[in-house]
Amino acid sequence: MKFIINSQVLTKQVQALNGVIPNSNTVPIINGFHFNLEGNLLTIKATDLETTLVTKIALENADDNGVKNIVIPARVLMDMLKTVDDIPLTFNVNDTTLAVEISWGGGGSCRLPALAADTFPEFPVVAEPRTAVMSASGLAQAITMTQFAASGDELRPQMAGIYVELGAEHTTFVATDAHKLVRYRMLDAHSDEPASFILPKKPTLLVKNILVGLKDDCDVTIAYNNVNASFTFGDFYVVCRLVDGKYPNYDAAIPKENPNTLLVDRNSFLNVLRRVSIFANQATQQVRLDITEREVRLTAEDIELSSDAHDAIPCSYQGEPMEIGFNARFLKEMVSNLDTEEIRIELSQPNRAGIIFPVYGDAEDKKNVSILMLVMPVMLAN
Repeated sequence: MKFIINSQVLTKQVQALNGVIPNSNTVPIINGFHFNLEGNLLTIKATDLETTLVTKIALENADDNGVKNIVIPARVLMDMLKTVDDIPLTFNVNDTTLAVEISWGGGGSCRLPALAADTFPEFPVVAEPRTAVMSASGLAQAITMTQFAASGDELRPQMAGIYVELGAEHTTFVATDAHKLVRYRMLDAHSDEPASFILPKKPTLLVKNILVGLKDDCDVTIAYNNVNASFTFGDFYVVCRLVDGKYPNYDAAIPKENPNTLLVDRNSFLNVLRRVSIFANQATQQVRLDITEREVRLTAEDIELSSDAHDAIPCSYQGEPMEIGFNARFLKEMVSNLDTEEIRIELSQPNRAGIIFPVYGDAEDKKNVSILMLVMPVMLAN
C-alpha cells in the first residue's frame, strides 16, 4: 500500500475521528485509525465499540497493491501531523512488517509500527432502517441548543442522552436533567412514519462538531432502527448504538397555564445575572428575582462569606408582582444559548417552573424553529 495525501486534508479528517477513540480501554486495536485503500479511495475508521466514525478521501496518487488494511496508532499519528505544514505526505506500508514510512519534501521521513486490521471491530450496519433527512445547519443547531441541558449522571443513561421525536408536523429534540429542560423543534423537518429514540451524548456531540466545521450546508440522512442510528453527510458516516429505555414524559413537566409574562432585553439580563451571581452561594447558586411591572431586580448573597450583590434592569411585566429564585448557572446557560434581542419568561407561581422563549423581531426569519427552555425554581430563604 502506497499513497500521497495532503497533510492538511488528512489532519482535518483524523481530528474528527480522534474524538471517538476512548482515553483508556482494554482493547489496544481501537487505539488506532483503521486505514483501508481500494483503488484511489482511502477509507479511515475509528471506534470505541459503541460509536464508529468513518471518513472517505479520494486520492490522486495511490497504489493499493499488497496490504490494503492496517491500523495506525492514533496518538503518534496525531502528534506527528501537528508538526508539519501544508505539504504532501507519502505513506508507504511494508507488506511484511506493516511498518509505515511517512516521507515529505526535503528528505524528511519517519517510521512507525502498524497493526494488522484482522481484529479491528466489524463495521456496524443499521439493519432494516427507517430514514429521515434534515439540513446539516439545522441539525447542528438542534444539538447545540439541547446538549447542555442533558444530565451528566451515568446512572440515568436515558436522561444523559438527547431524545429525538420524529413526527408528521415537526421533529423535536429534547434534553433534561430534571432541573432544566430544553425542547427544540424543527418545523420544516418531518417524517411520514412517527418514531422516537434516544441518542447518546458522545456521538451526538461528535456529529455536531463535524457539522459546524463544514464549509457548505448539506443534507444529513439519519437511518435508525431499534438498536442503532447512523448519520451520513459529506465525506462522513457515523453510526452509534441508541440508549436503551424509555425517555421521561417531558411534556408533563411543562406548565400549561402561565399567566405572568416577563419581557426583558436578553443581553442586559445576562450581564446583570453574570455580575450578581458572582456573589451567590457557591453550593446553591441561588439568585432572587423580584419582578414588578417595570423592573426586575436580581439579588444574590452568601451568608457564610458575608457577601451580596443586587442590580436591576427595566422590563415589561404583566401579572402579579413576584419573588422567585433560580439557579444562576442554569439561567446563564439557557439565556446565553439564545441569540435574540429579547426573551420572554412565563411564570405561574414561585414554586413552579419558569419557561423561557426567544422573542424574534420582524427581520428575523425563525418561522421554522420553536424553542422552549424550562428551569425549575429554588426555594428562597427568608
